[in-house]
Amino acid sequence: MRLSELQQKIVVNIKDGRHLGIIIDAEVTETGSINYFVVAPRHFFRRLFKNGNETNIAIKEIVKIGEDVILVEL
Repeated sequence: MRLSELQQKIVVNIKDGRHLGIIIDAEVTETGSINYFVVAPRHFFRRLFKNGNETNIAIKEIVKIGEDVILVEL
């Protein structure tokens, strides 16, 4: 699966059902493995007026990748 495909999916925390946002970037090692995904709120104005609102999601925190949603446990 490509990063561009993951960036179209909504990220949801399964513990509280909170909508975390969408994937905007990934931290990749020199060997090509992914350390974590960077998730930002989906709405432009939330990103514009809040500082430090990005969340890092490690690969081990991803529970399920569906067609429209990525479920994570934080």
